[in-house]
Amino acid sequence: MGGVSATASTSLTNGSRGRGELLGQLAAVRGRPGLVALLVALAGLAWWSTAEQMAGMDAGPGTGLGTLGWFVGVWVVMMAAMMFPSVSPTVALYARMTRRRGLSRPLLFTSAYLLVWAAGGVAAYGVFSAGKGLLGPELAWDAGGRWVAGGVVAVAALYELTPLKNVCLAKCRSPLGFLLGTWRDGRSGALEMGAKHAAWCVGCCWALMAALFALGVMSLAWMALVAAVITIEKTLPWPRAATWSCTAVLLILAVALVAAPQAVPGLVVPGGTQGGVHDMGAMR
Repeated sequence: MGGVSATASTSLTNGSRGRGELLGQLAAVRGRPGLVALLVALAGLAWWSTAEQMAGMDAGPGTGLGTLGWFVGVWVVMMAAMMFPSVSPTVALYARMTRRRGLSRPLLFTSAYLLVWAAGGVAAYGVFSAGKGLLGPELAWDAGGRWVAGGVVAVAALYELTPLKNVCLAKCRSPLGFLLGTWRDGRSGALEMGAKHAAWCVGCCWALMAALFALGVMSLAWMALVAAVITIEKTLPWPRAATWSCTAVLLILAVALVAAPQAVPGLVVPGGTQGGVHDMGAMR
């Protein structure tokens, strides 16, 4: 009975903490509605731009990334679309804490945030290109491609349950604690804190972004799914429920990619009727 009581007490504590975090974010949003509306509008514009740029480019797992410059440009717009809604409470709270009117410092914070994600995109491009160069034909879908794609998604699922993910997610879910612990004044402080917050977000979400590459990085449907997972994890008042639910979805996807890829809704199977003749090692 003591163990049951302790478990129940922990669950109640986690639930109360989650609701407190959510209430804090809502208060920040109410305090700077114009700024939040701007970020959400920019996210909507980024979704539109991404849809225009990536129309017809989804070749499923292993979709080619194009040149580095083109990819980084598209990636930054993608990150604005996917991350601005969930980071807007943090930016709004920062704006309230500066006690200054105007958008210059919140926009500096947001720009530094995007710059770190751009660096993450460069790193992802390098890993993708190195893997393609080293493994080549072994990544063909009918060879090892489906196993690589399923394995990447499975790793993303397991990462959800690691202590590192929990630490990084806690920083994203509790913007007040993050800002109080890293506060720096001035414009340079805005840049520094925006970059630090992005670093925590990269630590939280890198595996989900890897899963996006495994499912089809040029797919709006998979991009929307990953964005939804990120937003749910950062804002749902029941963090453990969010984590376990996302883990279950990713594990199901990982198994389906290997066992029955044609049955996965929205997946373009390389070499199949939807995706045409594409494979993970043939991208240029």
